[in-house]
Amino acid sequence: SGPPPAASGSSAAGRERATGSDLLLHELKTGGQLNIGNVAAYAFDKQGMWLAWTVDAAEKLGNGVQARNMATGAVIALDNEKAVYRGLQWTEKGDGLAVVRGVDDKGYEDKLWSVVGFTGFAVGEMPRKTVWDPREEKDFPAGMTISPNRTPTWTDDLTALVFGIHPVKKKKEDEKKPKEGDVPAAAPTPPTAEEPEKPELVLWHWKDSRLQPQQQVEESRDRNFSFLAVYRPAEKRFLQPANDEVRQVTPAPTHRFAIGTDSRDYELMGNLDGRRYQDIYTIDMRTGERKLALKKNRWSFGPSPDGTHFLYHEDGHFHTWEMTTGKSYNLTGKVPSTFWNEEDDHNVVKPPTSVIGWSSDSAHVLLSDNWDIWQIPAHGGPAVNLTGNGRKDGIRYQMRFRLDPDEKGIDLAKPLYLRAYGEWSKKSGIARIDGGRSGAKMLTWDDAVYGSLMKARNAEVYAFTRETFNEAPEVQIADGSLAGARKVTETEPRQKDFLWSSGSKLIDYTSARGDRLQGALFLPANYQPGKSYPTVVYIYEKLSQGLNGYTAPSANGFNKSVYTSNGYAVLMPDIVYKVNDPGMSAVWCVLPALEAAIRTGIVDAGRVAIHGHSWGGYQTSFLVTQTKAFRAAIAGAPLTDMISMYNLIYWNSGSGNMSIFESSQGRFTGSPLDQPEAYIRNSPIYHARNVVTPLLILHNDKDGAVDFTQGIEYFSTLRRLQKPVVMLQYKGENHGLRVPANMKDYTVRMREYFDHHLMGKAAPKWLNEGLPHLNDK
Repeated sequence: SGPPPAASGSSAAGRERATGSDLLLHELKTGGQLNIGNVAAYAFDKQGMWLAWTVDAAEKLGNGVQARNMATGAVIALDNEKAVYRGLQWTEKGDGLAVVRGVDDKGYEDKLWSVVGFTGFAVGEMPRKTVWDPREEKDFPAGMTISPNRTPTWTDDLTALVFGIHPVKKKKEDEKKPKEGDVPAAAPTPPTAEEPEKPELVLWHWKDSRLQPQQQVEESRDRNFSFLAVYRPAEKRFLQPANDEVRQVTPAPTHRFAIGTDSRDYELMGNLDGRRYQDIYTIDMRTGERKLALKKNRWSFGPSPDGTHFLYHEDGHFHTWEMTTGKSYNLTGKVPSTFWNEEDDHNVVKPPTSVIGWSSDSAHVLLSDNWDIWQIPAHGGPAVNLTGNGRKDGIRYQMRFRLDPDEKGIDLAKPLYLRAYGEWSKKSGIARIDGGRSGAKMLTWDDAVYGSLMKARNAEVYAFTRETFNEAPEVQIADGSLAGARKVTETEPRQKDFLWSSGSKLIDYTSARGDRLQGALFLPANYQPGKSYPTVVYIYEKLSQGLNGYTAPSANGFNKSVYTSNGYAVLMPDIVYKVNDPGMSAVWCVLPALEAAIRTGIVDAGRVAIHGHSWGGYQTSFLVTQTKAFRAAIAGAPLTDMISMYNLIYWNSGSGNMSIFESSQGRFTGSPLDQPEAYIRNSPIYHARNVVTPLLILHNDKDGAVDFTQGIEYFSTLRRLQKPVVMLQYKGENHGLRVPANMKDYTVRMREYFDHHLMGKAAPKWLNEGLPHLNDK
């Protein structure tokens, strides 16, 4: 039930709407029920021994923190004040509880907060309370208060409370409440017609590290930001590890150290070119001492489970930094493999391969070289290839299944379960490394996709999902060997009532630049060998890994299963990129893939269409300027003018597009001023005269990823050239469609478009004549 209304005639503070409601506590064993009133928030400790809650009632009467011993049923009032409480947080062991407490102050616009901690939750004892109010602390920074937006917590050893602090605004003199008996001030004089209106100005400045739209998008995050702070009760000492110099500070496990990052010197250029650096500091949580560890580091990873080291990557190698000594150790310098991603075709110098994780004793780090998983001592030394055969057999051991959600690092004495993927066979499976021994044993391995693996908490029972191109993901139950797995779900019982693809075929081909690539070709339902079929080529970077994946039918534009069920073949090829040539790279990869698919006899060379969305829409809109191989094309939300797109805004985040072009998907080595010929060479709009393929463009007016003007530019250019082009615009929609009616409409029009051009069906009226004009009756 909702909170009771505030009593009439109460003070301003009392009129503040209470947030408490009824909390119903059910006892499963007896069926009993307990109703606790005016509860604003509640939290069980991890073991379920204690339940704590905050009370928020009308007029703040009875507000406080209470706790119930779940074994005895005893309820303890831990704290009571005419205040509001936020952020209940138990420690991992359940031996400490923390909360922040806020009170109104007539001198400030917002509440002033203190932190309250409780320890000693042993049965039969009254928990001990620690209260720290910064108003009584001379070293506390002026104009600040404790933040209700960061959840407070005890350190693991219960020697300190960790919380956030943020600025608080003082009220102006004329905003303060009048005292009883004061004469009310006269009402302000309304503005006259002669008074000038105030401008609503947004000023964009070249020195701003973040564009104005980005600041607006991130306004809520900025407003709720708080600096990490610590209070040590035994020493009655306040510490502030984070400040304006090092704003981002995160405690490491065990709270002995914290890691701080400062990107101020690099934020502006990082937002421009995508190369994001930061200075990294280590901070002693007992003394507040801060030390610079790394200058201008680009890739850093998590701390060790014991909180004494952190992992980072530099110059193609992984390193650890020991926070107790300030020493750095190169982990991979002598390992006979490569630990930067040689296959990454973005404009990034030696990006790191994947981190699997720290061992639970913090003595080792597990790293991937893109094929195998290596166990390496935390201070460097002899490395062990745990999987052994990945690179040799073309198997990627992609990730480790985390079976214990509460684990603190990887227990190397226990079996490790890994997802495995055959780079060239497209087979996949689950492999196991038995604790203490190297060499992966493949437990499952076939033409399927294996999804999440889970383990029962207190039994050797495992659950995983398996799917194929024509079998929906189903949950399988087995023991630790995964042998004799039993299917326990049926997620798509309706599939039997519909036609389905007759199979999938792996296509091998070589790009025009000599790259070994593959494509996934999905056969139409009721496929007849020797017969060729109309085909839709769907593109977006590398897609052949989807050969064995299941696609449930849906109504939101293109859907592989819908088209194969309706007489189409579907080709999904791989595209790899050369820097400064993202468009030409698509030409060099897609056309050889299509030629290879045509050679199978399955694809009818005279009835092929192409489609992609977003980056795939860009590739589609560019391909039709370079080839006549396609009878029709649909480009969803395409980039069409790389020069104008470079300088536009990614409105969903408010950031500029520059970094996308120079460090991400665009794959250029500079701006259009640096590489004008490359930008022009790869922009569809500059080659629009070459288009002969009928083109349908989808672009929505509220697209926050690819600006709507990109679709308009291309449509207007093709229209001026009198090329066959139609554009669909769904009002108010973003980068993708969300309104069900729009999703259905686009799906139907796409089918009508392809059916006309590839199946020979009559053109729909909208394609020949457009929709009625606004003034038509």
